[in-house]
Amino acid sequence: MKRFFITLSYNGKNYVGWQMQPNGVSIQQVLQDALSTILREQIEVVGAGRTDAGVHARKMVAHFDFSGERFDEKDLVRNLNSFLSRDIAVHEIREVKPDAHARFSATSRTYKYYLTTEKDPFLHDFSYQVFFQPDINIMNALCEVLKEYEDFTSFSKLHTDVKTNNCRISEAYWKQESNTCFVFTITADRFLRNMVRAIVGTLLEAGRGKLDERGLRRIIEAKNRSVAGDSAPGHALFLHDVTYPNDTWL
Repeated sequence: MKRFFITLSYNGKNYVGWQMQPNGVSIQQVLQDALSTILREQIEVVGAGRTDAGVHARKMVAHFDFSGERFDEKDLVRNLNSFLSRDIAVHEIREVKPDAHARFSATSRTYKYYLTTEKDPFLHDFSYQVFFQPDINIMNALCEVLKEYEDFTSFSKLHTDVKTNNCRISEAYWKQESNTCFVFTITADRFLRNMVRAIVGTLLEAGRGKLDERGLRRIIEAKNRSVAGDSAPGHALFLHDVTYPNDTWL
């Protein structure tokens, strides 16, 4: 039995998220079905994390085990891309150590959230339009506050099955890329369900002058989801990168 990491990207608009759900089509299910069909063996895929319904990924990593005859990784990439719909693209398949795990071996994950103040039909599916000019200086000041904490219960979806709500945020910042476009980048060792969208929604309250540093600290320390801001919509969120130790690959 050999283990492989598969790197892919996807437009999440037409999916219920990464994880298999009883109420719709997931990225995980589509990828498993494609691999099982091409390799002629029942394949189970384990992702580096979950993305919610409508959320996209520029780089998702998953692993699968295979006990059959050796295949050519580049050929499998080509076959998968021919088999999969246009909103999912496989970029690389590489053999890894038998104990490497797409989720638990990851050392960091990076998300980006795209914001616009302009109505643009070509950005509609991939950015969130707001009707005010956000103050990114204030939002960036509060990003520094986020990095002082580890317990992010106030930004986590309720009733999840995780054992801890602790995460270590290594970077968080807003960047204005044009007069109308703003991008939020956040990197951590792990993320809770709905965490990035809840943080974005809360920081936007600061960006419109309704939240200061003292208020953000009160939200975080309350460890209560109901005191934080509303979650920003999922369609503007991208899983941007997942990193692993250098010795993961064979």
